Amino acid sequence: MNGNPVTGWEDDPPPRTGFAAMRHRDFLLLFLGKNFGFIALHAVLVAVAYQVYDITGDVLNLAWIGLATFAPAIGFALFTGYVADRFDRRLVIAGCSALIMIAAILFMVFSLSSMTEVWPVFAILLLLGTGRAFYQPAANSFVPNLVPKIELPNAIAWYTSANKICQTAGPALGGIIYGFAGPEAVYGGAAVILAFGTVSFLLIRTTNPREEVERPTLHNLLAGLRYVMEKKIVLGAISLDLFVVLLGGVTALLPVYAKDILHVGPEGAGLLRSSFAFGALLTGLALTRIAMRKNVGVTLYISVVVFGLATMVFGLSEVFWLSLAAMFVVGAADMVSVNIRVSLIQLATPDEMRGRVNAVNSIFTGASNEIGEFRAGGMAAMIGAVPAVLVGGVGSIAVAAIFWKAFPQLARVQRMDRDL
Repeated sequence: MNGNPVTGWEDDPPPRTGFAAMRHRDFLLLFLGKNFGFIALHAVLVAVAYQVYDITGDVLNLAWIGLATFAPAIGFALFTGYVADRFDRRLVIAGCSALIMIAAILFMVFSLSSMTEVWPVFAILLLLGTGRAFYQPAANSFVPNLVPKIELPNAIAWYTSANKICQTAGPALGGIIYGFAGPEAVYGGAAVILAFGTVSFLLIRTTNPREEVERPTLHNLLAGLRYVMEKKIVLGAISLDLFVVLLGGVTALLPVYAKDILHVGPEGAGLLRSSFAFGALLTGLALTRIAMRKNVGVTLYISVVVFGLATMVFGLSEVFWLSLAAMFVVGAADMVSVNIRVSLIQLATPDEMRGRVNAVNSIFTGASNEIGEFRAGGMAAMIGAVPAVLVGGVGSIAVAAIFWKAFPQLARVQRMDRDL
């Protein structure tokens, strides 16, 4: 046998890093389309929140904005993955981008009408949320169709880095444009950018292999959930993220820390959030240069432990620069974890199931973020912000230890460029 002495594979080609995935025209178009679309999306969401609060002065409406945006992902949970698996993913994501573009145009019309009632905003947010709900499973499942399998970890590193680019640039652009030119300019500019994104998706030539379309029976709509429950590596990766985010999220408490503990005001709160995003972005870009060829499962658990420890440092810190550094490490560890988990889920799932499995993952991720922020805020109200953050950090480390025992298959994964 001429297998590799470490991995045992007979064919062990060199890793593909750097710009390997970007050399594929269709992946580059997907990457550009996502950046266009999600920078515009985050700019719109910031502008909507500012405008609604300006009109009503009611902070509760900000909570309703989040709920209206996320509600379609729950309402269409059984169908988003089915659509991604049974139809042309290229057309699905282009249609979703066009739907979000229409929402941006409707927001501009609402703003120009000078209405003082905000109920139309929530109706438009449901439309926007529907586009986003169907986009996520289709786009995430499309990535493996666009690059060779050996380059998939590199493609996922670039694709997950795009999330942080959009989360960093979108809100900043939305806030700046809103301040200088008003909400109409944000919505109009976003619509134009989303149009470019839609065209970028339509220029993709690759189509995903599709079986004959089945009727959307309850049995095949739930196939993704059944697969997740049966495939221990996928179940471990998804549920690890669920519990860590539920326990370890601290972003909801950044205003409290900035005002009452670090005494740095709203500017400091913005810098803390930016430090988290910057750590994640730099790490994501670094991962495009690195091929994880051994101990991937162990690295995943280590990243969760580092995430928990850095969260505890942030919770205890009363020095601004140390808090910034801790948030940078939290973001970096989170990106390592995200990159590994997404790669494992994609590689461990057959193409005909990826849409439904990614839909399950999207629901778990979205729900854990929403409930995690509620957990942090509610616990802070009961026991104080510092204990709430410390509980989250300790809880993340405990989750890593529990999952190490509960999902040994996950810990034994060596590398990410093969089927699992």
